[in-house]
Amino acid sequence: MKKTLLILLLFSSFLINAQAESYYNDVDLTKSELELKDELAVKTAAAHTNFLSYTPGIWEASKITDVDPTNEDNVLLIYGYNDTDGDYITDRTRSKSLNGGNTGTDWNREHTYANSLANPKLEKTGKSGPPYAEAFNLRPSDVKMNSNRGNTKFADGSGNAGNQNGGWYPGDEWKGDVARMMMYMYIRYGDQCKPTGVGIGNLVGPDDEMIDLFLEWNVEDPVSDFERQRNAYHDSNAAYAQGNRNPFIDNAYLATRIWGGENALDSWGIYLTPDTEAPTVPTSVTLNNITSTSINASWTASTDNEAVTKYEVYANGVLQGNTANTTYSLTSLTTGTAYSITILAKDIANNKSAQSIAANATTLTDITPPTVPTGITITNQSGSSFKVSWSASTDDSSVESYAVYVDGALNGTSTNTTYTAIGLAPNTTYSVTISAKDIANNVSAKSTEVSATTTVASSTCATETFDKVPDKGSSYSTFTWTGDNGIDWTAVKSRSDKEATLNGKAVAIDVRDSKIGSLTSSTFANGIGSLTASTLRAFSGGTGNLDVFVNGVKKGTLPYGDEIQTTTISNINIYGNIIVSISESTSGGDRVIIDDLSWTCYSTLSTEEDIFNSFKMYPNPTDGNTVYFKITESAEVKMYNVLGKLIKKATLNQKNNSVDTSNLTKGIYLVKINFDNQSITKKLIKN
Repeated sequence: MKKTLLILLLFSSFLINAQAESYYNDVDLTKSELELKDELAVKTAAAHTNFLSYTPGIWEASKITDVDPTNEDNVLLIYGYNDTDGDYITDRTRSKSLNGGNTGTDWNREHTYANSLANPKLEKTGKSGPPYAEAFNLRPSDVKMNSNRGNTKFADGSGNAGNQNGGWYPGDEWKGDVARMMMYMYIRYGDQCKPTGVGIGNLVGPDDEMIDLFLEWNVEDPVSDFERQRNAYHDSNAAYAQGNRNPFIDNAYLATRIWGGENALDSWGIYLTPDTEAPTVPTSVTLNNITSTSINASWTASTDNEAVTKYEVYANGVLQGNTANTTYSLTSLTTGTAYSITILAKDIANNKSAQSIAANATTLTDITPPTVPTGITITNQSGSSFKVSWSASTDDSSVESYAVYVDGALNGTSTNTTYTAIGLAPNTTYSVTISAKDIANNVSAKSTEVSATTTVASSTCATETFDKVPDKGSSYSTFTWTGDNGIDWTAVKSRSDKEATLNGKAVAIDVRDSKIGSLTSSTFANGIGSLTASTLRAFSGGTGNLDVFVNGVKKGTLPYGDEIQTTTISNINIYGNIIVSISESTSGGDRVIIDDLSWTCYSTLSTEEDIFNSFKMYPNPTDGNTVYFKITESAEVKMYNVLGKLIKKATLNQKNNSVDTSNLTKGIYLVKINFDNQSITKKLIKN
């Protein structure tokens, strides 16, 4: 009986592998790295022809694809590990008929790539159809176990499922399943489901978004027959079959071939084969079409006992790229520099030849600057910014960047032909000039000057007139006015039974070494504002001024005396809500009246200026596992170590505003935020 079962299993595995390999007949499996990733992504999306509904589609598919191989009445529960410990949460199997949402009895559908970790969320297009109802991402799970995981990112660990090392460890039995599902989600849905968004690990390979965690799990927990039965079902005409397959279940080595790392199992035997014979060395390397930044190379093809799949091209010992052809163009080279070009050949089993005899050439010396930028136009003027556009310069190598000068001073640089000048004064005319720089650091002359004028104040956006007489009394307490603009002003109640008038209004406010109050409003527009206030010393006996603070930063003073003093503090940058507070500069003891506060707003800031001025990163320094960002618009954040190596990259917005730093060692990192071809860089310290 056992011999018969073994023969059937072997025959079944043979049929599955044969079916899998034929599925990829239209995929060029000789490719590698990102080219192979793209081939598999196209195939996976094209074959996904049946979009399942979340209900009943995923329920019905799961009852077939996730059946326990030892008991067809049950389904296997991801993260589960024990059916006999009396704890339903840890159950590994459960009756397939007990699907639902009841804790303690049911199993439900676990999004292994958590819905909320995707960007945008998986449910953005609704709960019917992909990516929310994606069968290769949904697995049966105990309801409570599913809840325990929540949307916690995956992290390395050992033993059974649970929270470990600042994340969620799926368990020794399931970590390979999870890794291959995350790889599938990445090639199927691209940047919406980045591995960096769902797992804690280090960036690896030619792809900035893959992490070592999933590559290691793919090796440590090989593909099971249980996983293969999912592929076999979905690659069929069944009612609840999607029509496509997870390629990393068919051959785990595909992940190694794309992203590197330790060798996973090559179940097809086409990559890790007994073939140990390397291709012949490429010959007759010739160089031509030499410019200041590029060299074209060509060579005679190598031969191999199987097949040559690609050539690697080196310049001065550094890999420049690879190609399946016998020609290659080396670009972005340094001008006036000697290069030694060598080629090696590789076959599908990753055997490689020695490098060829070097061919030598020197790039031309570039001493010609780019042409002067022309066609400068000014648009999107505000009270503190304007946008500059121009026609591209030309160069015999290539233009690297443009420098934008405002009134002769460098305001910033841009890698394209637009730039937003910020931090300007309202109602002011500026001269704008632009120069171009090429990759050899040749700089053009500055362009002809163009005038640009910022806008004037648009309106008084908030006003508060205090016309309420506080109750007389002898105790220190507070009272609050709420004006027509929804502005709350809190002040200390007068200790005196005397009243004073200002502009015909009876008011008495006691300063007494404490702040008078705080003014908060969401009606303030972004831009540059001016604060105007009328003040009067209510009673004699004190001297001094009132300090005015905006968001905790001193912006000016309001003098007061026996006569009404009306003062305006101008050119105060504001972004979103503000808090204005006023306090005595000295301990004079006077009672001070403040009235007729108004805030004048200039035109709204451009989006570019607003995002950069509002950007904050906290806590910094940090000794925790998460760094948060305050940001008003979506932006790309890249994190580099002190050697300049990119170690993390994320797209942030107001909802997805944090980066996991648990795997960072103590030290200093550079964080660069990019928006609309402009950027700022901040320093992050990890303690």
